[in-house]
Amino acid sequence: MFDKLDTWVNFHQQALNIREIRQNILAANIANSDTPNYQAQDIDFNAELSKALNNQNKINNVGLNITSNHHIQIKAPIMTNHDVLYRIPYQAAADGNTVEMDQERTAFIDNSIHYQSNLTFLGEKFKNIMAVLQQG
Repeated sequence: MFDKLDTWVNFHQQALNIREIRQNILAANIANSDTPNYQAQDIDFNAELSKALNNQNKINNVGLNITSNHHIQIKAPIMTNHDVLYRIPYQAAADGNTVEMDQERTAFIDNSIHYQSNLTFLGEKFKNIMAVLQQG
């Protein structure tokens, strides 16, 4: 049972990490909508999630700072090396900027909704587990 739970939680953890990275990329696109020659970027969520789940990404282990002998030393994996894609604009801008605000806003909101859904699924799963454990 705990193997299934671990797999399920790992899936949502990876999905949340990639959604966060994508949200930052989309926010940068929106922030640079008036920057000349800025190239709108994005990542392929499904491809990045597959890579993360298959451990194909380079993973750097970052140790936590320990200030007491009672602390437990763990290594936290940090994912790097995401394949950033550049958008091809539907309508070219005179200044070379490829950010299209309607498309960016839509992608930003869609990513936000999926992020919140992952959090909700995790929260509900843990509530169910706590209810089962409390009932004995």
